[in-house]
Amino acid sequence: MGMAWVFLALAIGFEIAGTSALKASHGFTRLWPTVFLVPAYVTSLAFLAIAVKTIPVSIAYAVWAAVGIAAIALIGIVVFGESMSAKKVVFLTITIIGVTGLCLVSENGG
Repeated sequence: MGMAWVFLALAIGFEIAGTSALKASHGFTRLWPTVFLVPAYVTSLAFLAIAVKTIPVSIAYAVWAAVGIAAIALIGIVVFGESMSAKKVVFLTITIIGVTGLCLVSENGG
């Protein structure tokens, strides 16, 4: 079970990298971020597919999505100069609490 979580962490890392490259590609008008984002997403999905062999898909996907959302929100604020608001913090917190709850109530989630 431990290696499945490592694969899920790798999937999350590549998803975050791909989404950051998506923003940096400026609508696919910049070559290198565009070239990078496709293999990053494919690699992310490959690691996610390996992880769901062991981790229930409902848990793996929820963790993958929620951690990616939270990380990209922070990257958007820090790297891309997006605005930060109390509402964003509240709803990101709710997302994280929801995924944590799913993991706690799952037999195999954590």
